[in-house]
Amino acid sequence: MIERTVSPPPEGGLWGGDLPDGLLAVRAAEGDDDSFAALVRRHGSSLLALARCMLGNPQDAEDAVQDAFVSAWRRLPEYRHGAEFRTWMYRITVNRCLTMRRRRPPPLSLDAVVEPAAGDAWSQPARSAEQDAATAALSRALAGLDAGQRLCWILREVQGLSYKEIAHVTRTSEQTARGRLFRARRSLQEAMGPWR
Repeated sequence: MIERTVSPPPEGGLWGGDLPDGLLAVRAAEGDDDSFAALVRRHGSSLLALARCMLGNPQDAEDAVQDAFVSAWRRLPEYRHGAEFRTWMYRITVNRCLTMRRRRPPPLSLDAVVEPAAGDAWSQPARSAEQDAATAALSRALAGLDAGQRLCWILREVQGLSYKEIAHVTRTSEQTARGRLFRARRSLQEAMGPWR
């Protein structure tokens, strides 16, 4: 996982503490490993969640995020400090995930990926089966979206990015991002109608 590649915090110090991402990125570009480690800690879990949604395989997701951080480390001198570091990392991670998906199909179909049932599902087998079926239906509905709509939906609904950030990550306009998200939501509402 991501945390394995990061050295421990400096003696008596915090990993970036309350320092803004931009300052940490500048320090990292100047060779400060601890500043880059702080950025990895700060953004690693959200990037990993994004990669899992895009790739459907935890190991592939970890590989994609590792590759994204390695790429970011190498490209730090190119980082434009006008953009948010988080958005820049989302773009790198999305591009890496798309490349991985083009090179090899996911080993599991989306239908095979099921969320674990919460609580005491063993005492409620009918409810557990219903949740599994609804999760499978949502996975099929997401798989049925075109790639742009699915990516916009994941970035907004799962990752909580703003429309401006989504536009930056997908290299489109905010209007295009909003349109894709609207169409994705409408398609998912139609597909999930029986489950309401």
